[in-house]
Amino acid sequence: QVHLVESGGGSVQAGGSLRLSCVASRYPDGSNFMAWFRQAPGKRREAVASIFTTPGGTTNYADSVKGRFTISQDFAKNTMFLQMNSLKPEDTAMYYCATSRSWSLPWSDPQRYEHWGQGTQVTVTS
Repeated sequence: QVHLVESGGGSVQAGGSLRLSCVASRYPDGSNFMAWFRQAPGKRREAVASIFTTPGGTTNYADSVKGRFTISQDFAKNTMFLQMNSLKPEDTAMYYCATSRSWSLPWSDPQRYEHWGQGTQVTVTS
């Protein structure tokens, strides 16, 4: 089993930055996806970004965060990061880390992911 623990959430003003971390008990091998999802109250869980778990792995981003968020990983530390800049109130949500070995669904589909963290709250005030 792969256990994931998110951290780094908090409350910031619009325009500010946060860096989220996801520490894995065992970092996935290549041919896997690691991803960040978020879910605001009353809304569906949505994909934020993903990264292929190989050095220089391909990344994917939701249109709403392109140019503002950056996903990365540190294999030595078994950690994935999400650098969030120019935060907006609409970024407010619980952010979740997830990992997938499946190739049957798009990267943005939550059903693809087998392991999930418990989330870290991000609140952006205006």
